[in-house]
Formats: sequence, structure tokens, C-alpha cells
Amino acid sequence: MHDLFFGTGVGHSIMLISFVIGMGMFLGRFKLKGVSLGSTWILFIGIIVSHFGFRSDPGTLHFVKEFGLILFVFSIGLQVGPGFFHSFKSGGVKMNLMAVFNVLMAVVCTLIISQVTGEDLPTMTGVMSGAVTNTPGLGAAQQTYIDVASGSFLSQVEASRAASALASGYAVAYPLGVIGVLLLLIVFKGIFKVDIDKERKAIEESESGANNARRMHVKVANPALFGKKLNELPGDAASSFIVSRIMRDGEISIPDNDTVLEKDDILLLVVSTKDVDALHILFGEEVNLHVDDWLKQDHKYVVRKLVVTKSRLTGRKIRELDIRHLYGVNITRIIRSGVEIVATPNSYIQMGDRLLAVGPEVGIEKVSKLVGNTSNALDKPNIVPIFLGVVFGIIFGSIPIKFPGIPQAIKLGLAGGPLIIAILLGYFGPRYRITTYTTTSANLMMREMGICLFLAAVGIGAGENFVSSILGGGYLWIVYGLIITLVPVTLTIIISRLVFKFNYFQISGLVSGSTTNPPVLAFAQSQYGSEYTSVNYATVYPLTMFMRVLAAQLLILIAFA
Repeated sequence: MHDLFFGTGVGHSIMLISFVIGMGMFLGRFKLKGVSLGSTWILFIGIIVSHFGFRSDPGTLHFVKEFGLILFVFSIGLQVGPGFFHSFKSGGVKMNLMAVFNVLMAVVCTLIISQVTGEDLPTMTGVMSGAVTNTPGLGAAQQTYIDVASGSFLSQVEASRAASALASGYAVAYPLGVIGVLLLLIVFKGIFKVDIDKERKAIEESESGANNARRMHVKVANPALFGKKLNELPGDAASSFIVSRIMRDGEISIPDNDTVLEKDDILLLVVSTKDVDALHILFGEEVNLHVDDWLKQDHKYVVRKLVVTKSRLTGRKIRELDIRHLYGVNITRIIRSGVEIVATPNSYIQMGDRLLAVGPEVGIEKVSKLVGNTSNALDKPNIVPIFLGVVFGIIFGSIPIKFPGIPQAIKLGLAGGPLIIAILLGYFGPRYRITTYTTTSANLMMREMGICLFLAAVGIGAGENFVSSILGGGYLWIVYGLIITLVPVTLTIIISRLVFKFNYFQISGLVSGSTTNPPVLAFAQSQYGSEYTSVNYATVYPLTMFMRVLAAQLLILIAFA
């Protein structure tokens, strides 16, 4: 029993990690003036129990930390994948520029502090890695230190011992690297008087833009279209919208590709907002109608959402199912991961998609059987793409990228690689008949388990030498770390808000991603109840991870220059 409670075996390690997570999540339920630290409490509980002598098996602890982080970022990638590239096009370049600015400002602060205080630059590199919560950067800095120092004036053993000292600066700066960014977001929200509900509503309204679907009523007034079939429209116009219904002489019908357009036909279109202006030109006139005007006369047609629950349909194009011709039903929209897009004939579908179908009751019932539409079939999580995706993510993250003059190759690591692969799976999976659907609850469970395991392992690992490092002079590292955390993030927030007009959710994602700070992302999501933050986090995280690792290695090289 003594070993179970005070040893370092696997059983003890699992019990200790579980206790830290349980206590941390319990404390996270309490709020002070409406604000809770949420799962961040796990980090502090881990530091406390480790300080008082409760240790974990190092191998188990390292595994739990890395595996937890992989689960967290992979679930984020799968969630944001379907809408990632649209998000990147709509604001990703500016966000990544601000993320790079954040990285460079942290490097500048580190160099200035080293010059002003006389603190050696390798130690400051460890402090910087902790201040921006970037473990891969610390590892890269340690390896570069060993490679350079052992080849000059230190033995391999001495270089390894000196490199391990970087971890002390990292451990001291890490906790306040988390809490500092978190508090900045709270303070920023108050200073700029951010109305969360108002900003969320504005985002939801803007989601009707770009590739997202909206209704449009047009009258055929362009003589060039008279007598043309829908599939004979010029260029790519026919593939950019769906004609849901057509009204001719007061009669409403469901058109197909062979429907011939006549003068003054009124069409109910489902179209991407980016194509609205082009369709004005194509048809000639937009009509001021409401959907209720159609429903008053549209008694023979019904509108229903159908869930794709047959995995064999993943990767099939809508045109391949020939639903309009066989059943007289139009599929007008696809709702995937909360994103509503126009269902063009060339759109791919996958298991878990919700299809908005319009047509006669009999036809709708047949289409319902075709796609499955049995919600129970989605209750079982789809495990295969998750673990195979993690495999390829780890392989991808381990690929070394060499730069001239830098002795150590750059890698995206165990977080960056799986994140990118998950995003690609979420976006391209349906096109290659890979079912990537997981239920919202399953994705959330994987994400919460991941961040809890990660925070517990980091806290327990950092707590052993936390107080001793501070008492031994490391208290100055706390100050240095806070400067490296607060100055770049403060400037990033101010510029993002005042210059680029980013909303609060964009800034939360930008800040948590550009500081590679999963706890802050978890806090923002739980506190403000929005998934928009995740998309922005994933938008900047890969480039930021690359830049953080590169910056840490360059600082070590500068120290030996």
C-alpha cells in the first residue's frame, strides 16, 4: 500500500494523475465574479502535489503529457477541418501575420532582457519557451545547445547537464505563461467592453457570407436565358447554385436539369453569398419575396433535414445519387460541423452530414431510406480514422526540415503534425471516401480528456523543482517570463482589435494559438461557449509551432556566436 500512495509505479502514477484531474476540475466549477479558471486548475493542483513529494514515473508522465496533447489538438483539427480553408481565406493571412509578430516580439523581449540583466541567453531561451508554453521549442533549444556546446568547449556530459538547466527556467515560467495570457484576455474583454453575445451574433450573421448558403429570389429577365435548359447555362454558373423551386404562372414545381427557362419565371435559389452579384447579372432581376410566399402555395412539397447515416455514401457526389431525377427531390444544402454550404451537383457528402431536402412527401421518404436517416447509427464513434490519423500525424510531425546554418532540423512535433493531418482529414476525407465523422459528444470527450491529461502531467512534472528554483534565484525568471508573456500578447491584442478589427473570438484563438497555449483555448471555449475560437486557433497554430521551434534554436546559436 505504501508504494501505491508514495511510490512511482504505474498504478501510483495513474492514481495521482486522476486525483489531480478530479480536484482540478472540481475547483474549476467555482466562479469569481462570473469567471472561472476551468481546467487550468489542474495545472496548479499538479504543481502543489508534486511539491509536497508525490512523484510520478517519468516515462508514464511523459507519455500522458504527449498523448493528452495529441488527443486535444487532433479533436480540434477534426472539428475545424470542414471549414478551415474557408476561414483561412477569409482572414487567415492577417491572423498568421499577427501570430508571427507575436513570436518575433517574444524573441526581441528575450534578447533585451538578456542584454540588460546579464542573464545568459540559453537560460533565457528556456524561460521564453515556458513563457509561451512551447515544449517543442525547449526540446529543440536543448538539443541545439548540446550539439553546439559539445563541439566547442564542453564535453558531451557537461553540455547535456547544462542543457537540462534550461528546463528549470521553462518550469518556473510555464504556469504564469498560462495564467498571464488568460488574465490578459479577461482584462482585454473589460477594457474594450466586449459584448460576447453581440459579437457571437455578428459572426453568425457573417457566416451567411462566402461559401455559406443563403436564399435568393430571381426573375428570369435576361433574354439570353429564354428557352435554355438549366444544364445549358453559360460557363460554371449552373454549378454555383441550386434552383430549389420554380414558380410559373402561379404554379410551383421542383425543376431538374432539363427544365426550360421562360421569361418571367421566378426561381428560388440556394446560393453562396459570394456568387450573388454574378447571379444578378446572369438572371437580370432579384425579386423581393419571402420564403413564406412560397409556402402559402407550396402545399404539395415538404422541406426536411435528412441525416446521412450510411458510411458507403461517404465520398459520393450528389449528382451520382441522381436524387432529383429519380425522386423529384432537390438537395439544397449540406450542414457539416455546423457549417451550412450550397449542395451543388459536384458536392461530396459523408456520413454525419445533414441534407436539406425539398420535394414531395413520397420522394422525401425514399431519399430518407437512401441516405439512412437513422440517428442511432451515429451514436457509435468512428475510431479508425482517429487512430490512423494520429499515426500519420506523428510521422508527419517527425519529418525533419533542414535550414542552412542551423545544426538541428526543424520538426512540427507531436502536436503540429497531428493537428495538420486532422485538418486535412476533416476537409478532404469525404472526397476520398474516408469517414471522419464523430459525434459532437465524442469529439468533446476526446478533447477534454486530452487537455486534462496534458495539464496534469505538466503540473506534476513542473512542481518538483518549482519552489526550489524560485528560492534559488529563479524568482527573477518569473518576472522575465511575465514580461515575455505579457508584452507581445498585449501588443498583439491591441493591434488585432484596433487595426485589423478582429472580434473577441478571433483574438482568443489567435492569442492561444500564437502562444501554443491549449489551456487558454480550453478556457475561452468553456467560458464563452463558442467553437469559433478553435477555428482561429487551428489557423495560426501550425505556423506558430514552426516559428517557435526555429526561434528557440536561433537564440541558442546567437548565444554561441
